[in-house]
Amino acid sequence: MATYTLPELPYDYAALEPVINPQIIELHHDKHHAAYVKGANDTLEQLAEARDKEQWGSINGLEKNLAFHLSGHILHSIYWHNMTGDGGGEPLAADGVGDLADALKESFGSFAGFKAQMTKAAATTQGSGWGVLAYEPVSGRLIVEQVYDHQGNVGQGSTPILVFDAWEHAFYLQYKNQKVDFIEAMWRVVNWQDVAKRYAAAKERAYNLLLAP
Repeated sequence: MATYTLPELPYDYAALEPVINPQIIELHHDKHHAAYVKGANDTLEQLAEARDKEQWGSINGLEKNLAFHLSGHILHSIYWHNMTGDGGGEPLAADGVGDLADALKESFGSFAGFKAQMTKAAATTQGSGWGVLAYEPVSGRLIVEQVYDHQGNVGQGSTPILVFDAWEHAFYLQYKNQKVDFIEAMWRVVNWQDVAKRYAAAKERAYNLLLAP
């Protein structure tokens, strides 16, 4: 039985227009995300076979594949819910996301400072990657990470709460090679209600990271 499954989209393919067209959403979810789910499940089966046969010649490649596909599945699962056709703007206390707004100001000086750093991190990834806003449990602060592929350059223990997909398959059919334009447009569909829920949940689970007994 498969360990990981492709989640359904929380909206239809056209829900994020004009920021992201339906063709991109369909291909991105049904093909690319589905491939990461299949890759993670296939790799788990291959690791099980390696254990059964006690054949470890391919262990390095298998562990790398698992990290790549599993991280791709996790980030995409967050990505879909981080967006809404009714989103965008700035998180405000009046909208019930005051804790998140305060945390962004404390961690980055201002929302504008956070937005600038997140935009640059996502737009300047070399090759394929993500811009990620994450809760870092050691300091209790929010940080921005520039993630290469799906799993590289990540601080251990941090929990992603807002992710911008900067892989070409996320935007090329609509924005061509203008990654910066796509990242700027993404701010119009951010679902701050979802990000705030993820922030609250990440803080509650912070004690799970045990640095010392």
